Amino acid sequence: MKPVQLVLIAVALVASLGAGYLVMNMSEPPAQVVVQTDNGPAIPTIPTRLVLVAVADVPQGTTLSENNMRFEEWPETGVRPSFVTQKDAPEAIKDFSGAIARSSFFAGEPIRDAKIVRSDSGYLSAILPAGKRAVAIEITASSSAGGFILPNDHVDVIMARQQDGEQNVIITDTILQNIRVLALDQLIEEEEGKKSTVGETVTLELTAEQVEIVAAAQQINRRGLTLALRSVEDAEIEGTSAGRKLLSSGDRKSRGTVRIIRYGKAKEVEPSK
Repeated sequence: MKPVQLVLIAVALVASLGAGYLVMNMSEPPAQVVVQTDNGPAIPTIPTRLVLVAVADVPQGTTLSENNMRFEEWPETGVRPSFVTQKDAPEAIKDFSGAIARSSFFAGEPIRDAKIVRSDSGYLSAILPAGKRAVAIEITASSSAGGFILPNDHVDVIMARQQDGEQNVIITDTILQNIRVLALDQLIEEEEGKKSTVGETVTLELTAEQVEIVAAAQQINRRGLTLALRSVEDAEIEGTSAGRKLLSSGDRKSRGTVRIIRYGKAKEVEPSK
């Protein structure tokens, strides 16, 4: 056999061996690196960080303590900036003790500043958003959707009254729309296993103006107001105050006063209706 043919055969053989090696490496998974110890091969680990979490379910309004918080291992890749870590806050359990849960925590959920509030006041005033008021109104089963209204539901507030001079004519007005229910009697969160509760009072989350509307409506209709339960799909819709017309102060504000200056003397007069 000629030398040229031998060279060609050798090149082809090397090329085929190289191709086979590449195919084998592509089809087989990469080998797992295992560290050998005195007790045998160790299981590969991933880096973790100690994160402050809830030991068990923490209902809304619950005071945090050393009994319902602890540090747990958390994959470092899953640690968010809002999480409280032992590295950054080694005294976090002590510092967070006494704070109030603004919203519920599930067992194992990281404790975050955004979901707690530090306050020496009662739990309801602590979880009440800034600028809001809590007002309780009396209810019955017939005026509260058969008792199926629960904390954190959203409702419309309806007032029914008799038309002046007409005994058989009843006028109904939806004075507030999409209002959040803060509490039912002393219950600020749905109890596990209870689907409905017939309470005597319901506490609503209102603005200052809405408080005045409710107070005016209660004076007009002393038999009570009616609550209509809204769908959970409406929870993100901003509540409205359709009952502004009940406020005489609102009428005065809309009309305002006129200041008349005559011969150097000022006088304020209210325009006629």
